[in-house]
Amino acid sequence: MTLIKREDILKNLNVETKINGHIIGVATGSGITAKYAENGGADFILALNSGKFRQMGRGSLAGMLPFSNSNDMVMDFASREILPLVKRTPVIFGFNATDPTKDMKEYIRFIKEQGFSGINNFPTIGIVDGEFRESLEENGCCYDLEVEAIGIAHEMGLFTIAFVFDEDTAKKMINVGADVICVHLGLTQGGMLGAKKILSLESARERVEKIFKVCNEINHDVIKLIYGGPVKTPIDVQYMYSNNKLVMGYIGGSSFERIPSEKSIINITKAFKTSGNLSEDDLMIKMLDGITKHYDYVEFVKEYVDKNYMNDISFLDLAKVAHISRSHLSNLFKKDVGCSFPQYLVKYRIDKSIAIMNREKIPLIQLAYLVGYNDYSQFSKMFKKYKRCSPTQYFSDNKKNS
Repeated sequence: MTLIKREDILKNLNVETKINGHIIGVATGSGITAKYAENGGADFILALNSGKFRQMGRGSLAGMLPFSNSNDMVMDFASREILPLVKRTPVIFGFNATDPTKDMKEYIRFIKEQGFSGINNFPTIGIVDGEFRESLEENGCCYDLEVEAIGIAHEMGLFTIAFVFDEDTAKKMINVGADVICVHLGLTQGGMLGAKKILSLESARERVEKIFKVCNEINHDVIKLIYGGPVKTPIDVQYMYSNNKLVMGYIGGSSFERIPSEKSIINITKAFKTSGNLSEDDLMIKMLDGITKHYDYVEFVKEYVDKNYMNDISFLDLAKVAHISRSHLSNLFKKDVGCSFPQYLVKYRIDKSIAIMNREKIPLIQLAYLVGYNDYSQFSKMFKKYKRCSPTQYFSDNKKNS
């Protein structure tokens, strides 16, 4: 892969912000994640040493410990696994600026020559605090070296992503020309290897807001992103977008490769483990064996909705599984149920949302996601259509009457 120019990256990111609203970066340590992140529309790929440790089954914190030379590790896997696979997306090198074995300016030039489009200050001393942080700084291992590295990369024409932790670090990075200011909220929560102590979403939002206000005072055009901590799912990110209009996007590491991998591998292993004990009434068995052998088409659709209402459901796919035309299945369904399939699905999801809310009190944005709506405004619109009031009003009135 050839290096993508800083000017072209900034132009593309500005267009992406105008069209899709937000920017997404994926931090990884493997070619397979980078390859499919690009296919999924990631705006840039970060090659970080913590990503490689995650691939080893270790936590991201391993990237901060002296298990290997970070810069050598990133150069090794990223030049072999990521650069040859990623064709259209900028690859950003996670550069350890405090590495005493590297001449900073010469190594950043070497990073550029290898085809990386920019650098990011990771591992970062900003994660370290307390007496250990003081000892590191007394020995010259300080955040200012990371600021210097971002400044050098900027002067060389590289795209720069700066992890910052407060207003002061944000000011320093903007002043040396950082293209992206990304508030690092700590190690990502969730999954089997997630951080145990994390910021709440609300305290994270407040912290981000303070930092980004300072950013706008210095350079309104700087790209402002968030990373890590309690922000790990699309719902979490949507919460940050909805409650802080300054947030322009999200960078994730564990959220894209560790947590999904943990869940998928555990679930698929369990599925294969129990495959010999599946009930004859299992929906998938019926789908594989032939719908009409077990029951009629309409019952199949209704049972499928019952088990998959939280996911995207294609009526055309259901018709294909049943081996009949979409129009024929639609006519059968409307005749039997009394409404169209889209109407039935919406009503089912709205009723399910009420049932869930009656059992446990959760944020409405999360509730929408649980019943198949990634967009809360669409959920609210459908709720109003069938219940003649907003979700907030409905659940508020119910609470008063209970």
